[in-house]
Amino acid sequence: MAKKNTFSDNRAGIMPWLGIAAIIILLDQITKITITRLFSYGESYPVTSFFNLVLVHNKGAAFSFLADQGGWQRYFFTAIGIAAAIFIIYLLKKHAGQRLFCWALALILGGAIGNVIDRAMYGYVIDFLDVYVGTWHWPAFNVADSAICVGAALFIYDELRRVGK
Repeated sequence: MAKKNTFSDNRAGIMPWLGIAAIIILLDQITKITITRLFSYGESYPVTSFFNLVLVHNKGAAFSFLADQGGWQRYFFTAIGIAAAIFIIYLLKKHAGQRLFCWALALILGGAIGNVIDRAMYGYVIDFLDVYVGTWHWPAFNVADSAICVGAALFIYDELRRVGK
């Protein structure tokens, strides 16, 4: 985890990081609204030889984990997303001066809230990005999922860089 900053290191404050998270949420929701207006459920549009746009609903977590359960997972994953968002905001306040660490957290925060909005409104997450090789398809994902993955990669890079010093 990132090292502790003193109060004077947090000059920029938390607002820029919350702004980045808000941009991710906005992009995520705009793309999801657009895809649901342009596509019917299950409809697919080939973009390249390895990428489609497709409208699918994920009632579970990553890779549709627990998607076939009776509906309790909607509330469970929503609660986890809210708890994660609260913890990330705490970390952003505590480490606001650490740029790479906070970039990672802001991306993860925006992605988590983007997916929580879907779960709260619809009971599932809207996914529409379909990457594949031949007949093997990666599970469909969205902008929020992408932000979470990039944030996680930045977090790992930041930790490896910090440990290497």
